[in-house]
Amino acid sequence: MRTLLNVIWLVFAGIWLAMGYVLAGIVCCVLIITIPFGIASFRIAAYALWPFGRTVVRDPDAGALSAIGNVIWFVVAGIWLAIGHLLTSIPLFLSIIGIPLGLANLKLIPVSLLPLGARIVDTGDVEAFYRR
Repeated sequence: MRTLLNVIWLVFAGIWLAMGYVLAGIVCCVLIITIPFGIASFRIAAYALWPFGRTVVRDPDAGALSAIGNVIWFVVAGIWLAIGHLLTSIPLFLSIIGIPLGLANLKLIPVSLLPLGARIVDTGDVEAFYRR
């Protein structure tokens, strides 16, 4: 079921979201000082391509620089990305087949708000991540 939902997601929303995040990542990497934001954009792009069966966990080892970077990201881009994900999830909820896709779009909001210090792991590997 996960694979089927991921394929449907990829066709209707995932490829477009991922391309947007990749473009943002390239721009951030070209600007040198924003390379950490570019890497975070690439991470979100990978998650946007294949969201079902994966989840976002917070890295307990993320330090103060991640927190400062997240504040900057939130003000500059995060709030707008979250609003975009929220608004694009509404049409997805209008059909029965789109409900899981709308939920996947909402699932992208936390990582688009605060991407630094976030890790994307398989759903079954969450406990293993925290045990390390």
